Amino acid sequence: MKILVCVKRVVDYNVRVRVKGDGTGVDLANVKMSMNPFDEIAVEEAVRLKEKGGVDEIVAVSIGVAQAQETIRTALAMGADRGILVKAEGPVEPLAVAKILKGVVEAEAPDLVILGKQAIDDDANQTGQMLAGLLGWAQGTFASKLELANGEASVTREVDGGLQTLSLKLPAIVTTDLRLNEPRYASLPNIMKAKKKPLEEKSAADYGVDTKPRLEVLSVTEPKSRQAGIKVGSVDELVSALKGAGLV
Repeated sequence: MKILVCVKRVVDYNVRVRVKGDGTGVDLANVKMSMNPFDEIAVEEAVRLKEKGGVDEIVAVSIGVAQAQETIRTALAMGADRGILVKAEGPVEPLAVAKILKGVVEAEAPDLVILGKQAIDDDANQTGQMLAGLLGWAQGTFASKLELANGEASVTREVDGGLQTLSLKLPAIVTTDLRLNEPRYASLPNIMKAKKKPLEEKSAADYGVDTKPRLEVLSVTEPKSRQAGIKVGSVDELVSALKGAGLV
């Protein structure tokens, strides 16, 4: 069995995001970049499935600038076997990402594709669903538990009413939630080994995909500062304050 795991290079979740002075986007100059946390969970789950047996190869794929090689190398250090970088300059919208991944899937023929449910930079939560639609594959989103047996994937996911368990016939798409696992730290020996693992470079044009954005960002602004709270002496004062603020 082969697993394709998708990883994205994003601003590290510990970094306080700054908006450019002209409001055209987020300032990425001298900012620490890391693997999207949900994608770390996807890599970890793929590695755990391989450790249980039955998985022969894990391929990590990323779409983005040349520096995304670092993100793939992190996945390789965690336990992936080889990587594919599809070079693309500028922002790549979810539909274009899904189309590129469709081309990668058709070339690699994996039995399972695992990716984070969303990226923390755009919070789109669309790529996994779009990829499943383009391929016509079964999908299990927001997975909090994943098991493979007899050519099927059992996916437990959180829904409003509790937990829902799906049985998906492979090949399938699974997107990961935070409760699925806790990613491991890559050890120094594995980081060194990752440098020798194969990493193939492609371009979006190789898959016949135009990555030109279909959406135009008009402006990016920081959220308003949170105002200080007030103390009230009674329920009547609380209701009056809420009415004065137009909240009730």
